[in-house]
Amino acid sequence: MDAKLTIKLDKAIIEEAKAYAAAQNRSLSRLIESYLQSLVSTPENIAEIPISPFVRSISAGSKIPKDLDYKNEYREHLLEKHK
Repeated sequence: MDAKLTIKLDKAIIEEAKAYAAAQNRSLSRLIESYLQSLVSTPENIAEIPISPFVRSISAGSKIPKDLDYKNEYREHLLEKHK
């Protein structure tokens, strides 16, 4: 359920925020709502935030080992690539 909130901010900040929101094709209200939601999200309720279909489509589902030495992996990749 939406509710109205009145806040006072610096006029220049409001104008810049409006321009940013317009560039993102979003309303300033939704932009602020998203930001506030990110502040109050906890690990318990983070699962309630819907994942966009695009993000879901690029998920590989593979697990990366915690002890992965990415520098070594990249070096090995380059050595193999430039044989």
